[in-house]
Amino acid sequence: MQEIAVVTATRAEYGLLRPVVRALRASGAFRVSLLVTGAHLSEAYGETVREIERDDMPIAARIPILSGDDTPRGVSGTMANALNGFAAYFEAHRPDALLVLGDRYEILAVCCAAMNARIPIFHLHGGETTQGAVDEAIRHSITKMSLLHFTSNEQHRRRVIQLGEQPDRVFNVGAPGVENALHVPLLSKEALAESVGLPLQKPYAVVTFHPVTLEDEPPERQLFELFAAMDAFDLEYIITKANADAGGLAINRAVDDYAAKRDNVAAFDSLGLVRYLSAVKYCAFVAGNSSSGILEAPSFGVPTVNIGDRQKGRMQAESVLQCAPARADIARAFAQALTPAFQNKAAHAVNPYGDGDTSGKIVAILQRVFSGPLDLKKTFYDIDFTV
Repeated sequence: MQEIAVVTATRAEYGLLRPVVRALRASGAFRVSLLVTGAHLSEAYGETVREIERDDMPIAARIPILSGDDTPRGVSGTMANALNGFAAYFEAHRPDALLVLGDRYEILAVCCAAMNARIPIFHLHGGETTQGAVDEAIRHSITKMSLLHFTSNEQHRRRVIQLGEQPDRVFNVGAPGVENALHVPLLSKEALAESVGLPLQKPYAVVTFHPVTLEDEPPERQLFELFAAMDAFDLEYIITKANADAGGLAINRAVDDYAAKRDNVAAFDSLGLVRYLSAVKYCAFVAGNSSSGILEAPSFGVPTVNIGDRQKGRMQAESVLQCAPARADIARAFAQALTPAFQNKAAHAVNPYGDGDTSGKIVAILQRVFSGPLDLKKTFYDIDFTV
């Protein structure tokens, strides 16, 4: 039986990997080693390893890597810790493959350690573009290290092939976030209200704002523009805090201060998968710059107000409104999202990220792949093009 190591460093990443891990285990064809690291193990980011424990997910190893500093130097220190920590793990425990998702700097370092240990890497969510964040370069770097690719739609599959990957190793399986949105049992609105400590008797929005890592201004500036727009509406707000990116701690301090002064706002390090998806299901709209507004929210027929450039370049459903990170523009987008016409448009929008069977497709592909030996040697796939 082949062993597949799966790495998770953040709450969002774990939520997306969760159905895939469960499907791999349920197949009986694979032994899954869940490696927990990064923000999961940090009290400053909500110690979200407890969510994994509540899911009864066996954890093979906990590998602490955070430097405790979210400056650029601190992020590099975290990457160095990840490279050393996972190199030691892979020396002592050699899985048959490493499964990773996305575009985070910790995962890039983990993949470097796996590459040096000659462990094949399987990558989810390659081929996507996010022009406002360093994640763009990290994602494509992980693609070039990886042996197999599981993309979220056909456009992204073609883009991975354009990067020189062999077409027979690139699979369009859809996004696991859509699978969660369509299949995870959710709370009632009454249970959600009790859980988050807000009445939710009037329209509310779910807000998540992360640092925009390729811009020079302080990360809080755009956040304060968002707060000013939020104050202009008679709504309730459920805020989930930023991940462990450069500038994330400053954003989280500002969120805590904002929420403490307002009775209509509740802020959380992490809602967990079920509470978060439940909150999205009943909300008037999702706002901020998180990928969840692009990937999951359209499956609920809920509008998204996507702020700034952090998600720029991602394929988007018709339920997504783009706006600049300025209070007047954000407020105009909020007002449009609340109109009956746009609410109806969002309710009928088609999510371009798959049909909700991502994990089943991945398991079937891996069973075929492991029916014979894996060849780690890669040849560059050239395509004909005209500049």
